[in-house]
Amino acid sequence: MDLELAGRRAVVTGASKGIGRATALALAHEGAQVYAVARSPFPDDVPGVTSVELDLTAPNAAARLAERVGPVDVLVNNIGAALPASMDAAGFLDIDDATWRATFELNLFATVGVTRALLPSLLDREGVVITVSSIGARAAYQPVDYGAAKAALTNLSKALAEEFGDRGLRALTVSPGPTRTGNWSDPDGYAGRLAAQQGVTVEDFLVTVPEAMSIALGRLSEPEETAALITFLASHRAGNITGVDYIADGGTLKAV
Repeated sequence: MDLELAGRRAVVTGASKGIGRATALALAHEGAQVYAVARSPFPDDVPGVTSVELDLTAPNAAARLAERVGPVDVLVNNIGAALPASMDAAGFLDIDDATWRATFELNLFATVGVTRALLPSLLDREGVVITVSSIGARAAYQPVDYGAAKAALTNLSKALAEEFGDRGLRALTVSPGPTRTGNWSDPDGYAGRLAAQQGVTVEDFLVTVPEAMSIALGRLSEPEETAALITFLASHRAGNITGVDYIADGGTLKAV
């Protein structure tokens, strides 16, 4: 299926690894001109992908990004992570104000700034904004500050769809569940910290995750699977889809 993305201009934030990297590669494979934005350089030398090294939590970063990339058809807001202080916390009472602010700065306010800066060209080109949230926005997983920030992103996406739909803008959210990214495979990531608390290796801990989280498909998702969904939603083939939160969790959440 031709997704008709050739020649379209796309920005992917948090693009140096995980779902962001996979999405940048998928969009470029479909012929899009991709600006891969992250604090670290894009790790692959791929035609159609331009690495933009930028800390989006820094002052005026969004304005500098908008000046750098020019007109945009597709924005994939993927930047975000659970902070070490949150992952190490025992629960709500263990997360201080500074950590809450830092979590929202990274997971919400950076996306607000980028979206606001790029929105004029997205409106001019009847573009699409796809924001990567999390199933943590819908379920009471720890850490609570991360889930709260992701819930705010899901609400933001719906609000954009409502306010700007009559001007041709589409806005959607994709909410992954446990995915085989560094967060779930590196010793310093979320799964690594949980494994250390249980006194087991990351590899042994990951074997228990599908049953412990009741993942219907019995495995973690792969970044490329979520990237494929994002790429389809970015295309004209999904031209009548907006204001929706797509759950990409292998059947983890059970609510209808």
